[in-house]
Amino acid sequence: MCGHAVISLGRYAVDHGFVKPKAPETTVNIQCPCGIVRAHVEYQNGKTGSTRFHSVPAFAFATDVEVTVPGHGKILVDIGYGGAFYAYVSAKVLGLDVTSSKARELGAVGLAVSKAVEEQVKLTHPDDDELAFLCGTIFTDGNDVYSTEAAVQVCTFAVAGVDRSPCGSGVTGRIAIQHHKGQIQLNQTRVFKNGKTGSKFTGKAVSRTKCGNFDGVIVEVSGHGYYTGTATFTMEEDDILKHGFLIK
Repeated sequence: MCGHAVISLGRYAVDHGFVKPKAPETTVNIQCPCGIVRAHVEYQNGKTGSTRFHSVPAFAFATDVEVTVPGHGKILVDIGYGGAFYAYVSAKVLGLDVTSSKARELGAVGLAVSKAVEEQVKLTHPDDDELAFLCGTIFTDGNDVYSTEAAVQVCTFAVAGVDRSPCGSGVTGRIAIQHHKGQIQLNQTRVFKNGKTGSKFTGKAVSRTKCGNFDGVIVEVSGHGYYTGTATFTMEEDDILKHGFLIK
């Protein structure tokens, strides 16, 4: 699940008439690989605004897991699920900073941590084996005990990719871990900020739940999705590849 995509798709669905708008909020049900996610899109005076969604059951899969990262030695990571599995580690442990370190360096080290976790930790999901894979590594500021100060993080994924948002599923998983550790209580709203772009989501655990044998929470994440452009695709009749192609 991509939380930022849920936020953006929810707004798009209302703006383009896929769901009949209703003030003050319009609910959009989005089928994700992890299950149904319900987005609630602000709608006032004919315009959409922020979107909040309620996650699928989120949980701390494992905490303080020791992995060996080439070039960095042994470190401890937490692994959380919030629609996708992420490894969480304070950037300081690896000599990095979520704000001042270069994105390229965060991406490269994040890839090394992700590979180490994939090789050394067996992930399982109670509901679906196809969900049992690591999506990436999230570097945190280590500021996990609830406060009014924003928690800062950077999500790394794929081949050294760096997210431009705080990462909706990543925020969800981090809150699940914080709640598991007693660092945040139900309905304590906190701001989560991307250390490189400054973009922000808010999040809170709204209820307790179970996912298999895991104690979990339902997390509400709120944010904005913005339009940046429109793409037009053209198909010409004499194009022999007009229906697409697949090269293996």
